[in-house]
Amino acid sequence: MHPETHLAEFDAPSDRAIDFLDARDLPPPEPLQETMTRLADLDGETVFVQLNDRVPQFLFPKLDEQGVAYETKETDDGVLTAIWDPDEE
Repeated sequence: MHPETHLAEFDAPSDRAIDFLDARDLPPPEPLQETMTRLADLDGETVFVQLNDRVPQFLFPKLDEQGVAYETKETDDGVLTAIWDPDEE
């Protein structure tokens, strides 16, 4: 699975590096924990992309609190969520 092939479908910046996490095989709450850990180090030059087997509903309120931009789409591979710093656009 190459997340960059799906990023064209998102409003996320396409000129940034991608940090990708395949969380489909991680048991709860590991996808949320790992995502939050990686987001703590996210810079304005990177789009974080999480692939999950379900919509990460518990992640969305945390992203709203942080003020980051995000978008989620269902694909044949699972649910992709792209997260980025909107201040760097």
